[in-house]
Amino acid sequence: MKIIKILGVSVMALGMTSCVSKKQYDALSSNYKQCIENIGERQREIQDLKSQNSVLSGENNLLKSQHDALKSSLDACLSNTGKSSANIDKLVGEINASNSYIKQLISNNAKNDSLNMALSNKLKRSLDNVTDDDVQVKVLKGVVMISLSDKMLYKTGDYNILPAAQEVLGKVAKVINDYDKYSVLIEGNTDNAPLSSPNLPRDNWDLSALRGTSIAKVLQTQFGVDPARITAGGRSEYNPKATNMSVSGRAENRRTEIIIMPKLDEFMKLMDIAPKK
Repeated sequence: MKIIKILGVSVMALGMTSCVSKKQYDALSSNYKQCIENIGERQREIQDLKSQNSVLSGENNLLKSQHDALKSSLDACLSNTGKSSANIDKLVGEINASNSYIKQLISNNAKNDSLNMALSNKLKRSLDNVTDDDVQVKVLKGVVMISLSDKMLYKTGDYNILPAAQEVLGKVAKVINDYDKYSVLIEGNTDNAPLSSPNLPRDNWDLSALRGTSIAKVLQTQFGVDPARITAGGRSEYNPKATNMSVSGRAENRRTEIIIMPKLDEFMKLMDIAPKK
């Protein structure tokens, strides 16, 4: 509006040339030109501002789009964080249950180890007058193992117990009876020398099994070991302790092992305390 008014005044001034002096006319003419120049500058400024506004509008739209994407990602992250927290809580609970189970296992194993060590020491004291080559007592993998040489127990190729073995078996039976919560596994073992006979024992399988059951019968009938606690069998030549290439190695392999261990139901109790899934 200001520009229009100025132009109007200028036109009127030109129309009144005859009424003004030359000096006044020149001043009005100069003002008119200045107004025209100002109008051009303002128009250029308007175009520049429009261009800047267009750029800023594009940048604003881009920022708004990025803002919306970030907000969506944040919402998803917060949602997943809640789920992750629940999963972490569940995992922590399972770890705590497992730790409790492991501690109980360690406690039970420590108790069994101490009992087995006491049993082993008692057996060693009971058998301290027996030659080490004929009887060996040790704790292995949580059980007490008594290894008896065949020369002390039987004649070659036979499974009947020698009278001289009764004293040793009596001492072993006394300790077994003292620890009445333990099971007794008896295993016969042979070397790999072939045995072939039409009568019993026909081969090393028969010989090892019959030697195991012979020990079981002596412990039951002569020394009162509860037969419900006893398992007897043979492993033939397939569980060697030493090489069968030497005389001493074959002698070591010809043995009967009495293994004293916690009863099966004790192990089942340990299974029952495992954390439920």
